[in-house]
Amino acid sequence: MTHSMCGAGARWCARADAIFDVPGMHVLDVEDDRDGRLIVTVESDQVETGCPSCGVIAASHGRRLRMLHDAPCLGRVTMVRWLKRMWRCREPACPIGVFSETHDIAPARAVLTVRAVGWAADALAHDDTTVSALARHLGVDWHTAWNAIEIEAKVRTGDPQRLTGVKTLGVDEHIWRPSRVGVDRAVTIMVDLSRDQAGCLHARLLDAVVGRSGSVYKAWLKNQPEEFIDGIDHAALDPFRGYANAIHDGLPDAVAVLDAFHVVRLGTQVVDEVRRRVQQDSLGRRGHKHDPLYQIRGLLRHGVEHLTERQQAKLNRCLDAGDPIGEVDLAWQCYQQLRSIYHAVPAKGREIAIKVLDSFHTCPIPEVARLGRTLRAWRAQILAYFDTHGVSNGGTEAINLIIEKVRRLAHGFKDFDHYRLRILLAADGSRRYRNSQNHP
Repeated sequence: MTHSMCGAGARWCARADAIFDVPGMHVLDVEDDRDGRLIVTVESDQVETGCPSCGVIAASHGRRLRMLHDAPCLGRVTMVRWLKRMWRCREPACPIGVFSETHDIAPARAVLTVRAVGWAADALAHDDTTVSALARHLGVDWHTAWNAIEIEAKVRTGDPQRLTGVKTLGVDEHIWRPSRVGVDRAVTIMVDLSRDQAGCLHARLLDAVVGRSGSVYKAWLKNQPEEFIDGIDHAALDPFRGYANAIHDGLPDAVAVLDAFHVVRLGTQVVDEVRRRVQQDSLGRRGHKHDPLYQIRGLLRHGVEHLTERQQAKLNRCLDAGDPIGEVDLAWQCYQQLRSIYHAVPAKGREIAIKVLDSFHTCPIPEVARLGRTLRAWRAQILAYFDTHGVSNGGTEAINLIIEKVRRLAHGFKDFDHYRLRILLAADGSRRYRNSQNHP
């Protein structure tokens, strides 16, 4: 491939060097090979060096060709043809003899340039892609790509600064191996739910450990630095007593907050349980397509404010026909009251929450009474929602969706260590997980 130089007698082209953008490296030639790859021939501007053993100025000993895979250029596999300078120590007694130059473009015996590895790690962090796809763009096989990416991923995820500034901690379970085979299907994920000064949430995954239990979460907390533990003000969780006990023991100064979504979901489950029981008692069987209560099974999960006039009329008509003593209607009203806790202004919401906590357990409907007892067992964590300006586990659920996408793209994983590094890269908080006016 012919090219123009920057001036008469110039050995290197400044414009080509600027495009290549590696300090100390200069482009000699650019050409295509038979496979359609872009071959960039480069050399360093090093003119002298000292022996790494004795320090004596070394003599030139020719050059040796080294081929490296670089980040793709213009959608093509790019190879760097490095004419690596060789040196010979002038000191006869020195054991080094002949040695080669070194450069930050790539470590010794590496196949990929540092830039290529960084490009691949960034792609896993910001884009929905796989190691197989990145290996194809780099022109190497899967193992070559992953072996290099794994080292970079461990450096990034092992940075202790990742744990600084965490004020709100979320926890949830995640199924990383959706199979009945094996006992390590579930893992516990820890998520940073801290907000910035503008009140915007930038959730990011802190870690994932095998197992779903309070002891697993407690052990993880115990292994964290004391500064991290002391900095946690709030801890969001789902209604799982194991995690609650771990927070009580491992984060004694943090305020535990029960996730609002899961509180409301408990009410949804109760309405559905009452509907099915009344349906079974009145018909002697499960619901069929044209049964009144079965027809409104979806409407019963809606908030009353979201129902149209037509939907409201259908709901009333079917309740009159299929709910002889009004149990389903009463359960639905209780569910609406439970929902209103989180839709009202904070002061009014707290008032409704206290009313629900003090009354549901006395309801004559057994399912609602059971819900009331459950809510009373979590009284402090429910009311803490109003003391923490609405802390929830929503960001944790968003991170869960991101790491599930990683698993789907890869068609599953077998190695948990590999999986952990992949999801830590993908859910490091650098990508948006929702549309927001605060995120341009």
